[in-house]
Amino acid sequence: MPTTTLQIPTTDGRADAFAAFPDHGERHPGVLMYADGFGIRPVLREMARELAGHGYYVLVPNLFYRHGAAPVIDLPEHIGEEVRPALMAQVMPLIEGHTAERVLSDADAYLSFLTTQPEVGAGPVAVTGYCIGGLLAVRTAAAHPDQVAAVAAFHGPVGADGPEALAEITAQVHFGHAESDLTPESLGELNRALDAAGVRYTSEIYPGTVHGFTMSDTDAFDPAGLRRHWDRLLPLLDRTLASG
Repeated sequence: MPTTTLQIPTTDGRADAFAAFPDHGERHPGVLMYADGFGIRPVLREMARELAGHGYYVLVPNLFYRHGAAPVIDLPEHIGEEVRPALMAQVMPLIEGHTAERVLSDADAYLSFLTTQPEVGAGPVAVTGYCIGGLLAVRTAAAHPDQVAAVAAFHGPVGADGPEALAEITAQVHFGHAESDLTPESLGELNRALDAAGVRYTSEIYPGTVHGFTMSDTDAFDPAGLRRHWDRLLPLLDRTLASG
């Protein structure tokens, strides 16, 4: 499985990134993958490689490149509850400083870069994201309705920008929520907003999960939740992108 590190030109400099893509064929559908707040690290590279193995070129940018190359903060091999508070104290200022204006400017650069890579075929792309990356995925899909055919977000604050933002999405959508993040009542409210916006979607709470359930290097990891994530994500991409 070919992998590479890249530098993406942006209006504020160059974002370092990781990409994985199949070792057969010349061109493949593109997927922009937004990491969670802890950023690019072995578990994200592993997930990108697994997705690439299904026929996609997967680009994972360093969200916080303005503060340095990934990893922007020092991370242990396993992010347990005993170290999480100290790590979050470092991550939260980065997330709070990553304004909507920066998100949209970066999304322009990431999509432009992704769609011009020699291994990426013509046609629409997909965007997926985890935790805060899920919100970035939603914002990217809303801002680029002509390019983004699918958007998936997992344990992310997908409704943070309100119903008006959801109404801008033309892509097919899957939202996988952690049981600890969303009550059934809140899920119903979100899904009614998606219905009102005319979005084609699935949006569900993954049973027994807590925030961060897809990340195998954290105490939040739930193997059944990760399997469910792949069971939802791969068919979505297969329906919306011409798999290589």
